[in-house]
Amino acid sequence: MAAKTVDEYISGLENWQAEIVVAARQLILESAPDAKESIKWAQSVFEANGPFCYIKAFKKHVNFGFWRGAELPNPGGILQGTGEKMRHVSLSSTQAMQTQYLQALVQAAVDLDRVQGDPTKRS
Repeated sequence: MAAKTVDEYISGLENWQAEIVVAARQLILESAPDAKESIKWAQSVFEANGPFCYIKAFKKHVNFGFWRGAELPNPGGILQGTGEKMRHVSLSSTQAMQTQYLQALVQAAVDLDRVQGDPTKRS
């Protein structure tokens, strides 16, 4: 059965994946305390004036992604991807998390949604 909450999502992960997702979730909620979390598109999604980031576990890494990633500053050059809009950071351990950069990205992503609105809505 598909997870209906972020806690259910986490409970279905391998231990190492769950550890990363829990740490990333905490970082997001501390950096954007007004964010709402849910499960959408089979992943943890965080929203404030629309979705701004997500966490999705894969077999060998966890993606910490941003809807408007292409518009975000790229501190430390950590954002990956070549799509028109989205970017992500691949995490393979909590030790690999570059917390200060991720916090800055979360805050910048929230600010973009505040100014530009929901990135999933057509203008």
